Amino acid sequence: MAPAITLAAEAPKLSAANTGFMLICSALVLIMTPGLAFFYGGMVRVKSTLNMLMMSFISMGIVTILWVLYGFSLAFGTDKGSFIGWTSDWVGLSNIGLTELWPGYTIPIFVFMVFQLMFAIITPALISGALADRVKFTAWSLFIALWATVVYFPVAHWVWGTGGWAFDLGVIDFAGGTAVHINAGAAALGVILVIGKRVGFKKDPMRPHSLPLVMLGSGLLWFGWFGFNAGSWLGNDDGVGALMFVNTQIATAAAMLAWLIYEKIRHGAFTTLGAASGAVAGLVAITPSGGAVSPLGAIAVGAIAGVVCAMAVGLKYKFGYDDSLDVVGVHLVGGVIGSLLIGFFASGKGQSTVEGLFYGGGLTQFWKQCAGVFAVLGYSLVVSAILAYIIDKTMGMRVTEDEEIAGIDQAEHAETAYDFSGAGGGIVGGSVSALAGTESKKVDA
Repeated sequence: MAPAITLAAEAPKLSAANTGFMLICSALVLIMTPGLAFFYGGMVRVKSTLNMLMMSFISMGIVTILWVLYGFSLAFGTDKGSFIGWTSDWVGLSNIGLTELWPGYTIPIFVFMVFQLMFAIITPALISGALADRVKFTAWSLFIALWATVVYFPVAHWVWGTGGWAFDLGVIDFAGGTAVHINAGAAALGVILVIGKRVGFKKDPMRPHSLPLVMLGSGLLWFGWFGFNAGSWLGNDDGVGALMFVNTQIATAAAMLAWLIYEKIRHGAFTTLGAASGAVAGLVAITPSGGAVSPLGAIAVGAIAGVVCAMAVGLKYKFGYDDSLDVVGVHLVGGVIGSLLIGFFASGKGQSTVEGLFYGGGLTQFWKQCAGVFAVLGYSLVVSAILAYIIDKTMGMRVTEDEEIAGIDQAEHAETAYDFSGAGGGIVGGSVSALAGTESKKVDA
């Protein structure tokens, strides 16, 4: 009998299907940032609408340039001490071959790079919702640049970069529960503790000026989130991406229903704002866990997140911090819930064989999840607060009290979101500013 011949494993080859799929997913993730802008923009008062939109949009410009220059290299380059990456050939993306594959996968490095860019863009934009009505646009733009450099890029390497300490420890984060949502939510808390409350917090009405915009934004987020989550497997040759897609839908539906039931019991009504917020809470919670849990597990994750996040949004009134649009209550709390529940609901039949407590795996994975969650939370909270403090003490982080009261749109952008004087586009002028302020009071009344 001839001796057996052991063949080397065939190297991955470029897959046109996976490449096309990932480019589509990248576009879906990008549309989430304008969706977030609408979601946040509808939740603020009339006089802050444009500023809220711009706080998200500017991230698409700043982070893109930083990612090309050095961000991609810091996040996904060769590991340096388990904390940061660096590959000099990736600086400026100048020495990457067009068909050079991402190691171990069937898509080009360029495709992986642009997909991860979209994550880097939306993460600082998430922070902006906590700072509505009161932050200088120049200060915010500088904060984005600094925060992405010293917080997001390193944390992305910890969680997803080969050699990152959380990656090597075995912390499960399919698409960004720690790197995106806990990271942004903790940063939001750190900044608002430094810059303080809005004028009139707990005294003046600060209701959403356009709930249709909020619903539109949440719908775009839900739509784009399928690319965010399913795309994070970088292909679907083994069905895990499809599982993540299905679980994303399931958990989001469960969270929306759970939030609505909670607020009906607690406040006596099913609100559109509750439906939108509940959906986002479910999306946040399933982001880290959806590749590890079963569809029934996804229902549990979504329902738990819907109720707990609905409860958490009221903490700002109890503890006195002014999280304008509930970034802490939804993204930080939802990210923590989704990440920690992996330790209980991981089925061992998805992205890995890891089993949670309810599937006989004990608490081993839960403690790993705790390590990742609280390390990211603590690092982002402290460093973000330091960055905000430095900016506040040098150039000033907030607009003046008079500018805040009159409307940050006029003060920072010389425009108003709505022309109440008649047909036409944006008009700059004292009379229109006064009219906008009057209308704002009517809306808030």
